[in-house]
Amino acid sequence: MSEPSRLRILKHAPGVPAGAPDATLVVHEVYVSLQGESTWAGLPCTFVRLAACHLRCVWCDTPHAFDEGVRRTVDEVIADAHARGVTLVEITGGEPLLQPGVYPLMARLADLGHTVLLETSGSLDVSNVDSRVIKIMDLKCPDSGEAAHNRWENLAVLGPRDELKFVLASRGDYEWARDLIRERNLAAGRTVLLSVAHGLLAPADVARWMLEDGLEARFQLQMHKVIWDPTARGV
Repeated sequence: MSEPSRLRILKHAPGVPAGAPDATLVVHEVYVSLQGESTWAGLPCTFVRLAACHLRCVWCDTPHAFDEGVRRTVDEVIADAHARGVTLVEITGGEPLLQPGVYPLMARLADLGHTVLLETSGSLDVSNVDSRVIKIMDLKCPDSGEAAHNRWENLAVLGPRDELKFVLASRGDYEWARDLIRERNLAAGRTVLLSVAHGLLAPADVARWMLEDGLEARFQLQMHKVIWDPTARGV
């Protein structure tokens, strides 16, 4: 599938007319749940899931966000998220940075006093993200099928509050991540997260490898997939 066809939803989503590029967003869903990942895991969180993604990771657990969404104004999305009454808000996708409207969305939510998290693939420039936003950025491992899209320049932009995430699908992915963490000193002053691709790798194996290697990183499970059905939406 070509990249333009992967992003068709951004042009053809139902809802209000597109207008200025930063005035609307194609939104897949907005909901409240427990944050399932990162150092913020376990906290109530409002999730704003934006539609469309230019990547196709082998283990992707949200393919429904590729081509399902409704176009809404940024004002509407801000009002919706703020009205949920939860301090923590995560902007996720899809790949949220594909949509120009995500930048005012994040900044204005921060203006309203929210702690804003951005979940991003790491394939797009994060340097223009509001400095108040906490970036949780993937580095795609080889077995994702998308490692060629890692934007290495982003590493220099990340601050001490930002977090790096590796999703592992094999022993080879673990070794790739381990070596990269060490060679680039990625854990210096920053949280590095190791996740398993659900159903592809045993969590106990990764835990054992980390302990054997004395790896400076934080192991995590996707808490929402433990609490609820792993295929459930809106959790």
